[in-house]
Amino acid sequence: MGTLHRRSDLLGEGHTDETVRGAIRAGQLTRVRPGAYVEPDDRGRPDADARHRTLVEATHPLLARDAVLSHASAVVVHALPSWGIGLRRVHATRDLPSGGRTSRHVTVHAAPLSEGDVVGVDALRVTSIARTVVDVARSCSFEASVAVADAALFSGRMTVVEFDGAVEAAAGRRGIARARAVLAFADGRAGGPGESRSRVRMGRLGVPAPTLQHVVRDVRGRHVGQVDFWWKEAGVVGEFDGMEKYGRSLRPDEKPGDAVEREKRREDALRAQPSVRHVVRWTWHDLDDFDAVATRLHHLLATARPHS
Repeated sequence: MGTLHRRSDLLGEGHTDETVRGAIRAGQLTRVRPGAYVEPDDRGRPDADARHRTLVEATHPLLARDAVLSHASAVVVHALPSWGIGLRRVHATRDLPSGGRTSRHVTVHAAPLSEGDVVGVDALRVTSIARTVVDVARSCSFEASVAVADAALFSGRMTVVEFDGAVEAAAGRRGIARARAVLAFADGRAGGPGESRSRVRMGRLGVPAPTLQHVVRDVRGRHVGQVDFWWKEAGVVGEFDGMEKYGRSLRPDEKPGDAVEREKRREDALRAQPSVRHVVRWTWHDLDDFDAVATRLHHLLATARPHS
């Protein structure tokens, strides 16, 4: 992300409001929010998280001194997955009995904040990961919330005990039933938002719950590969085929195509094992309409003979 320029700094450097407006019209500056700008040439093609982080940095100095970044903004600051979470506004929480408000760029929530609910990240005051996950679970979709909770558990930065404690601390608040449902469903073995979304889709369409991150071994007990989803009795492997997986698995001096080729060899090795009867793959696009994948899984799980 490019350097953030505040209006006050630009004016102090000799610019005027007219020259700033001219720079915006010329594409030399891009407005992040009123009074805050970045240089597009420095930005490249930032993703939504990077854009929101810049909005946070532009807005944070304007918040009340007791405001704590929370909800979607805390998700971004903690580098948790933001799929399905709106990032148009900065979210902050103040320890007040009432007085929440929403403006064009900021949503302020009024809610209790305990000392353990607030941590420091990069000089920003932000809700703890457990509190963030619960706030998201109370206010966002179940699917988006599971992705955040799974990632927090997977990273080891939140335990189930901490999650449970944060849920109980929020008892009585709006959305607490959904937060408890997310707590019950979350699994720290899911390796990314694509796998988390896959789990939610399977659950909704009645696909039997698989084992996650199962290690397939050959007849001599040697490691062949770790698979995303595994149905032992049917010998069915399920793999979410997301490019973020290939990005995580890249080795030094390797390109994404190299990782794809390595993944193909891995799948060939899996299919060669007597314990594996079928390998079913799906992509991020398939998650939007998972019926076809679910139908295939139902068929394979219903017709496969159990291993002897």
